[in-house]
Amino acid sequence: MARTGRPREFDRDRAIDAARALFWAQGYEPTSLTQLKSCMGNISPASFYAAFGSKEALFREVVQRYLATYGQVMAPLWDESLSPREAIERTLRSSARMQSARTHPPGCLVVCGASNCSPENEPVQALLAAERQRTRTGIRACVERAIANGELNASPATDVLPDILTTFFHGMTCEARDGMRPDTLDAAVTSLLTLWDINAVKRGTAKRPKKS
Repeated sequence: MARTGRPREFDRDRAIDAARALFWAQGYEPTSLTQLKSCMGNISPASFYAAFGSKEALFREVVQRYLATYGQVMAPLWDESLSPREAIERTLRSSARMQSARTHPPGCLVVCGASNCSPENEPVQALLAAERQRTRTGIRACVERAIANGELNASPATDVLPDILTTFFHGMTCEARDGMRPDTLDAAVTSLLTLWDINAVKRGTAKRPKKS
């Protein structure tokens, strides 16, 4: 008589990691429930819904797992022990390395995970849009801190510097997904930061923001 083995225990953490890789590679809408159940070890529909409730709920967990792991490349933006320039540079260089690594899908999940959703999936798109806005806010805070500290001149050029940095950051996803090498992205970061340096305060010539 054939022995009946013990059912393999469902590893929830491993399942979320597998779903993360799939959503990251394909995006939210193109990823089907069939693909998700398969990558999680061919779990049954009942097991899937018992564990996660819905595809959207799973995606929200995946995003939180991503932010807590790969997304930590953004942490320097909120580290005030770093100079504003160092915070920006660390964030950009770390993100460039992460997005172009070959150990996981290329690009940034927050940028490419739900960029073109149908109306019924607008809440998913809004979830990632909010995270991208958080990045914009962090970059702008670094630039404003540099102006307040007298590290950058207050000028029309520095008014738009946060937008330039954010556009570059989000654009790295397209380049990484199209195969741009890590060293090329890193060199592009070096070139981008010259915009910061040419607007840096020269000793004795600080232009403080005007008081309102």
